[in-house]
Amino acid sequence: MKKLFAASAVLLGLLAALPAQEGPGSVGSETVARPRRPAVSETPSATPAPAPTTATPAPAQPGPSENLPKIPSRLAPRPKTGADAGPASATFSSDASLVTVDVAVLDNKSNFVPNLPRPVFRVLEDNVPQTVKEFSMGQAPMTIALVVEFSNRFQWYGSANWYYTLQTAAAFINSMRPEDYFALIRYDLRTTIVSDFTNDKQALNEGLRSFGFPDFSEANLFDALTDTADRMSKIEGRKAIVVLTSGIDTFSKITFDQTRRKLQDSGVPIYGIGLLQMINPGASESIDLLQAQNEMRTFAKETGGQSYLPRWPAEIPDVFNAIQAAMRNQYTLAYAPSNTAHDGKFRKITVQLIDPATNQPVVMRDEKGKVVKYSIVAKAGYTAPRAVE
Repeated sequence: MKKLFAASAVLLGLLAALPAQEGPGSVGSETVARPRRPAVSETPSATPAPAPTTATPAPAQPGPSENLPKIPSRLAPRPKTGADAGPASATFSSDASLVTVDVAVLDNKSNFVPNLPRPVFRVLEDNVPQTVKEFSMGQAPMTIALVVEFSNRFQWYGSANWYYTLQTAAAFINSMRPEDYFALIRYDLRTTIVSDFTNDKQALNEGLRSFGFPDFSEANLFDALTDTADRMSKIEGRKAIVVLTSGIDTFSKITFDQTRRKLQDSGVPIYGIGLLQMINPGASESIDLLQAQNEMRTFAKETGGQSYLPRWPAEIPDVFNAIQAAMRNQYTLAYAPSNTAHDGKFRKITVQLIDPATNQPVVMRDEKGKVVKYSIVAKAGYTAPRAVE
């Protein structure tokens, strides 16, 4: 019995010692749940700390940088006041615009007449004299689109006409200068860009080698000219379209009058080389030839270009020389139209050579004192822009 009481005493002693050992306490024990007290001064304070109160924050004082003016931004919208507020829809206007006219003065042998002074040029717009603001003369690099008719109507494979057409195109390409840019275009029922603008003669001659068998017998001259002129209208600098063609249009989507208006609006001179009389001598008095010649002359005259109708292949070099002289040697005039209306109407341009001393047309003479006839080549006019609403 004494042994049983002794064992019980030992067991109770062990149970009492268990809380003193280190180990995880219960979830609700004070050791885990009680927060850590903040550090206090070693000297205890006799006065208890006052209860915390909620204070209202003082207004912030502006710093030194906030007193400086704000940096304006170009992207920030400007406030609209008064007249600046304007209507709900935007309107645009142009205060002034310059009309540029390239002029070639040729003698009776189609040679360019150089060294004409600025005062002798008179520009009329709808028969109203204009003031020339800019004047220059000289040679400049050219951007030329060579448009070649290649249809089964005349240029069937292996024929003399096929050979003449390709030889003429190759000769003109090889006459270009290193600084010139050429594009090679052929047309029948469709217009195909064979080679885009480049100054690589080898690439252009390789393009000519693709002229094998024509695909169609149709020749859509009007479509080819207007498509090419539309592409070139946005090109800056001196530019021209040289077209090797019979002059016959068979199946274009637009009419002759529509073609005239589009070519006038484009501002690209047309230089036509009529091949019908050369490749088909029997057509010298046909109605087709007369109509083709009239159309080519009209396109050339109204755009400031020229038209050539060679009879024999031997005339081609002279034609190329005349075209080169006409395209490169030009007077460039610019004027601000006195009629500032933006009505979309066509304005007729007339260029004259007037002697300021006599107010009469300039008279030209050769070395022997004989009067020499001359011609003035310039575009017929332009279409005024429309007001933007």
